[in-house]
Amino acid sequence: MSDEELPSGWEKRLSRSTGQHYYLNVYTKESQWDRPDKPADPAGNGKTEGPDEVQCSHILVKHSGSRRPSSWRESTITRSKAEALELVKEYREQIVSGEASFGSLASKYSDCSSAKRNGDLGPFGRGAMQKPFEEAAFALKVGQISQPIDTDSGVHIIQRTA
Repeated sequence: MSDEELPSGWEKRLSRSTGQHYYLNVYTKESQWDRPDKPADPAGNGKTEGPDEVQCSHILVKHSGSRRPSSWRESTITRSKAEALELVKEYREQIVSGEASFGSLASKYSDCSSAKRNGDLGPFGRGAMQKPFEEAAFALKVGQISQPIDTDSGVHIIQRTA
């Protein structure tokens, strides 16, 4: 499968969640969907501040425009992106107000298989998640909950746990 010549510093990987190939910069651990056309930048432009790894839980609400509009909860997801955003906002409000716990809502409503673990994604480093998700996760302080985050997978709220 690796008959494809890549510029130095790049590896072709297979996404476990989507079955699609992506490309990993072996120096910075940043990933991208598009095939790289120049060698990987070992410096990463020096903009990695903060921890090398975080642990987070999340609630994912997919919509019809998601990369894979199906989940363990529904075989075909038909809700709009606006509806997904509204659901995420409602879940966040319930958590912030103390009406419900992050884990209980994640286990019931998240469209990610991490729902079985109350939304826990385990520890991950830079480059392991889609860029908007990673940026939000690494910007949070432990215990903090993000605003809604939009990625190719759907709409998320993230709670940093470590």
